[in-house]
Amino acid sequence: MNANVAPERVVSLIDGEWVDARGPRLAIHYPATGAQVSELAEADAEEVDRAVRAARRAFENRSWSRMPVEARQALLMKCHDIVLAHADELALLECLNLGVSLRELKERHIRRAAFNFRFFSEVIGQGAGEVYDQTAGYRSIVVREPVGVAALIAPWNAPTALASMKVAAALAFGNTCVLKPSEQTPLALARFVELLHEAGVPPGVVNLVNGRGPVTGAALVANPEVDLISFTGGTETGRAIMAEAGRRLKPCTMELGGKSANIIFASADYDRALDAALASIFSNNGQQCLAGSRILVEKPIADRFIADFTARAARIRIGDPMDEATELGPLASAGHRDRVLSYAGIARSEGLEILHGGAAPQGLPEALWGGYFVQPTVALAPTNGARTCQEEIFGPFATIQVFDGYAEAMDKANDTAFGLVSYVWSDHLPTIERATRDLRSGVVWVNTTMTRELRAPFGGYKDSGVGRESGPACRDFYTEAKTITVPAEPITPRRLGA
Repeated sequence: MNANVAPERVVSLIDGEWVDARGPRLAIHYPATGAQVSELAEADAEEVDRAVRAARRAFENRSWSRMPVEARQALLMKCHDIVLAHADELALLECLNLGVSLRELKERHIRRAAFNFRFFSEVIGQGAGEVYDQTAGYRSIVVREPVGVAALIAPWNAPTALASMKVAAALAFGNTCVLKPSEQTPLALARFVELLHEAGVPPGVVNLVNGRGPVTGAALVANPEVDLISFTGGTETGRAIMAEAGRRLKPCTMELGGKSANIIFASADYDRALDAALASIFSNNGQQCLAGSRILVEKPIADRFIADFTARAARIRIGDPMDEATELGPLASAGHRDRVLSYAGIARSEGLEILHGGAAPQGLPEALWGGYFVQPTVALAPTNGARTCQEEIFGPFATIQVFDGYAEAMDKANDTAFGLVSYVWSDHLPTIERATRDLRSGVVWVNTTMTRELRAPFGGYKDSGVGRESGPACRDFYTEAKTITVPAEPITPRRLGA
């Protein structure tokens, strides 16, 4: 482990400057060893207000909000280039406080973070207004204007990849923002925001505050100068944010939890479905809202699939995320590890059979004994009503259920409070066509796993969220529509009181 790359302390970055550390200190640990690698100075309400006021000034002076599209495109591409140029550094910082494989962070997370800026630079270059001339004698033009100051609250499970989507979208449409990472994972995002300034983003356009949700996050959401809020995280926190935002009618997008069904029909390509099922639950150390955590297998192939899936899960290489050979690293915190492990006891108490895992791994090198590791866990569930089939565990914990026929598969898949994504595996076209209509989720992946199309809406039904992210969806969220109506000829108004 190379902890020397981490700063001694993470503080707020406001109006282009690092602020003096004032707030309480929160330790930042490397999940693979449990060792402290840095600390965070928590921003209080006063510090948050300072950041919001900086964003307000940067918005109100209009040099950013009214910057020509070509100039903003060029700056977004500079952000893309500088993130890619520092990909190794950002991946290492992310690994130090997240514990996801360094290889996966380099190849997926940081590349995605850079691509978000390129994507939105292209989106704004293709924007078009609207003209309506159906009303005789009038022409109405609809234009889009930036909303103002955006509060962007990022999760801990993919900090840079997901926060960059929010930042790139907000900036592309002319807003300014205050970004709050999770207090668990601030390292890479602190450097990321610094790099955006090095790329030429003006002071005050992107501000960074750090701290816990009930302290820093609550102050940010409640600040009257914040115009809109984008949050990715847990469903209960999302409800609290929306309740507070509703008091001031602040628009929100909420990308929340998931308990996604991965439905494998007997007509599927067996080997491909097996490989994808493992990747869908155990990649990113199982810590992703779109994980295929409920695996539904059709009865004719169930015994074979369960045996093969369990055997493969048992062979997953657990270890130091800095090691290229590692397939499953530690969970992000000790508390989260304990929570995930608690579901093994819950499963047994409800009559589920633990086929593999359910405990901390044995035989790790001594240097990793303090890490937050959990074995890949596979549980066989007799019914969909078990807590492990209904509650988001957010770790390397798969439940498998057997179904008999299409109708039962749909009943089980939709029997959940969540509705983020669904996976369907079948080479029988009528089955696929029916399933894509019947599944109650915002995204349906057919014979593939975790393919994000940024041009198409991403978001969930039910407790999985409110609103969508995509090029068009972000345009609608980060801009206000203004209608301008002009008569074709001078009008003759009614003369009241003449």
